[in-house]
Amino acid sequence: MLAMDNVTLSYHSQRKSFDHGSHHVLDGVSLKVYEGETLGIIGRNGVGKSTLLGLMAGILAPTSGTVYQRPGKTASLLTLGLGFRPDLSGRNNAMLAAMLQGSTQKQALGYLEEIKEFSDLGDSFEEPVKTYSSGMRARLGFTTALKTHVDILLIDEVLSVGDAQFREKAAAAMSSRIRGDQTVVFVSHSENQISKICSRAVCLHKGRILAEGDPDEVLSAYGEVVA
Repeated sequence: MLAMDNVTLSYHSQRKSFDHGSHHVLDGVSLKVYEGETLGIIGRNGVGKSTLLGLMAGILAPTSGTVYQRPGKTASLLTLGLGFRPDLSGRNNAMLAAMLQGSTQKQALGYLEEIKEFSDLGDSFEEPVKTYSSGMRARLGFTTALKTHVDILLIDEVLSVGDAQFREKAAAAMSSRIRGDQTVVFVSHSENQISKICSRAVCLHKGRILAEGDPDEVLSAYGEVVA
């Protein structure tokens, strides 16, 4: 479904500790994502997990290397608040966010009532997002991304959003998508989530792949890094 071939993403820095003034967020990463699998990405903060998803989604461009996506397939990054404008209502923000994640205008319009119902926002769905609490914004962002139907779902650490009741509903909804034929790449700091949800896993360390394969074996390698 998707492949990364020797992908590096760097930025320039004045710090002498970096290689000729360049910091490699990702350094020569090669990785394949197969149809119908749930691939877990784990690693310490700052190792490039979210950057990896941004490259897969086409939001970021690599400094070198290539990101391939199977022709005709769509990918969406499920991250909170994508495209939100505080002056617009929850409804209008959901519309914009769905379109930013690959939906047509007609498809996005069709999702709105389902988004309103699942997010539990009630009449606040018609109010400006600037009046929302952080929990309300999280519910709107999660639901909008969840209800967008794409071939490859890229999830960036979002299964802890909202209050306890909504978190339980969100986790159940995500599990249902994952148990189907959805292709998923899932970033998490939770070893339990990686073990329970993922069919394959990757551990990133210092911008490179440290381990790849069976989730429990990868988590063992991760444990040695964080020990």
